[in-house]
Amino acid sequence: MNPELSLDLQIELAVRLAAGLVLGAIIGFERELHRQPAGFRTHSLVALGAALFTIVSAYGFSGPLVDPTRIAAQIVSGIGFIGAGTILQYRGNIRGLTTAASLWSVAAIGTAAGAGLVVMAIIGTMLILVVLALLDRVESVTARWLKLPPEGKTRAIPQQEIDDGRSEDLP
Repeated sequence: MNPELSLDLQIELAVRLAAGLVLGAIIGFERELHRQPAGFRTHSLVALGAALFTIVSAYGFSGPLVDPTRIAAQIVSGIGFIGAGTILQYRGNIRGLTTAASLWSVAAIGTAAGAGLVVMAIIGTMLILVVLALLDRVESVTARWLKLPPEGKTRAIPQQEIDDGRSEDLP
């Protein structure tokens, strides 16, 4: 029941797939440089898969009862499930939230590329890289400036502060 696709349209759709893959790979490469568990290949595959699902949703089905937005909605929840698997709690510390968020964002990049919104996908990729690379440095500089303890470490609270009830607002 799917419509016939011209060669030109098939080439355009292939370019959309490639755009999703490349943009996801760029973000995955940044994650790989930071030795994150979900890196180059994972981000590439998530963006490519989202782009392919979007294309299939838009061009694979036809008819009056077809709703192409249903697959896009399922991409969001499906990637949420994968992202949840990257979040770990270890000794009171949460790890993997940024990786989960980057996977979720890469799915959006792939969805945009698959929908033909390649310029928006490129802009989204650049903004994600700003968040991952630049804001990480801003966070580090701010933590040093405010003399915050390293991530995962908290300062010991003196017993006097605990007895006086002053420790409630402290980390």
